[in-house]
Amino acid sequence: MRTDSITATMLYDFVRCPHRVTMDLFGNPAEKDPISPFVELLWERGHLFEKETIERLQIPFINLRDLPDQERERLTLEAIATGERLIYGARIRVDDLLGEPDLLRKQGSGYVAGDIKSGAGLEGSSEDADGKPKQHYAVQLSLYTDILERLGFSAGRLPFVWDIHGQEILYHLDSPRGPKTPISMWDDYLSSLRIVCSIVSREAATIGSLGGECKLCHWRTACTKQLVELNDLTLIPDLGRSRRDNLLQHIGSVQELASINISSFICGSKTVIPGIGVEMLKRFQARARLQIQPDSKPYLIEDVQFPSPELELFFDVETDPMRDICYLHGFVERKGGNVQTEKYVAFFAEEPTHDAEREAFAKAWQYIREKNPTAIYFYSPYERTLWRKLVDRHPSVATEADVEGLFSSQIAVDLYNGVVRSKMEWPTRDLSIKTLATYMGFEWRDPDPSGAASIEWYHRWIDSRDIRIKQRILNYNEDDCLAMRVLTDAVRSMILKV
Repeated sequence: MRTDSITATMLYDFVRCPHRVTMDLFGNPAEKDPISPFVELLWERGHLFEKETIERLQIPFINLRDLPDQERERLTLEAIATGERLIYGARIRVDDLLGEPDLLRKQGSGYVAGDIKSGAGLEGSSEDADGKPKQHYAVQLSLYTDILERLGFSAGRLPFVWDIHGQEILYHLDSPRGPKTPISMWDDYLSSLRIVCSIVSREAATIGSLGGECKLCHWRTACTKQLVELNDLTLIPDLGRSRRDNLLQHIGSVQELASINISSFICGSKTVIPGIGVEMLKRFQARARLQIQPDSKPYLIEDVQFPSPELELFFDVETDPMRDICYLHGFVERKGGNVQTEKYVAFFAEEPTHDAEREAFAKAWQYIREKNPTAIYFYSPYERTLWRKLVDRHPSVATEADVEGLFSSQIAVDLYNGVVRSKMEWPTRDLSIKTLATYMGFEWRDPDPSGAASIEWYHRWIDSRDIRIKQRILNYNEDDCLAMRVLTDAVRSMILKV
């Protein structure tokens, strides 16, 4: 592939992180982190899903997928010229654009492009709301459409995705993104394309940013090192790339934010910085000051009230989004605040099926019922959201009212939203349970503790039935629960000191 070609992968990466494009083009390959097993699993599952999807097709198609690149380009143009109904594994190029759509489908006198995705074709969809097209999919489909238009082969700006649910999702590239957002996906594409072209030609420079996307990126170590050297504002929890970019017009670093007089940026009830209100700016400055002060400690900014039952449950689930299954409900139970009474209880789906999921869910629900009255601690709303989903899927186990009662504020504590994020400040770069518990001195037994890693382990367990892999999953889940207990006790000690 020519290094000056603009590809769909570049545009996909640009939407996720513009600096990823820069690093892939010009970074030192020796500084790359190893590809994580989870990312390799995603690739493997994606290739497998694509293969299965193609094998199920009931219509004739021409297959160019496994041919050499130059031959694919030549044969793609020949297939278009002869009017092939469906082309799989196409490769098209014009000017500085290079596209490899999974599919080109004849429509009228032209072609539309499509991709086979092992994820959902829309994001944010539910029983109550329609989803919206994914921007990182849209820019890829737009690139293919742009190439077809420049070549004179396009049948219109209506490409498609065949997704994991077996649905064909049409992407209306020219339609406004919403009633309050008049710009279209095509407008987004053109804007992204201009910037990516500038990155490739080195006319535009990018800056990394610390965020959730970094965890699986092969530049995470090198990029984080750069951010630390720059004293970058995204080292502050929740600040993020877009807010950082707005702040950079006025404030250049964590050190500067910590020391500056922010009243000069406040006009009445607002600030002069787009997207950042007065209280948010004050909180970001407090976090900046914590980061630069030696031996700084977390502190409460608002009173915290924990429930007071004798029994406490620290609760964490593990899910596999690729199979759409919850495979583990884990609890650490404790009586009277005494760590000597702690016991780990887990309900594990031995098979990646909805029947096994239902059985594990039913046992977890029965366990909680038997333990009442109790207090339940979890980190983020995910457990509650997931259990609501499980009730819809397995109504014979529990009712919606059961789950709402379980997660009521009287007995349940979301440590992330209800305590850490809303009522505390921490001298850390993020507010994940792993970061905070590690700060408090807790250590996970596994050298690679993450939810993504757990998914990859579960896949290997299903394939191998190696009991050591299952135990690794259980140990990781137990440590997540114990980390919540460590955090809860640390917050309690702060309450006592206030």
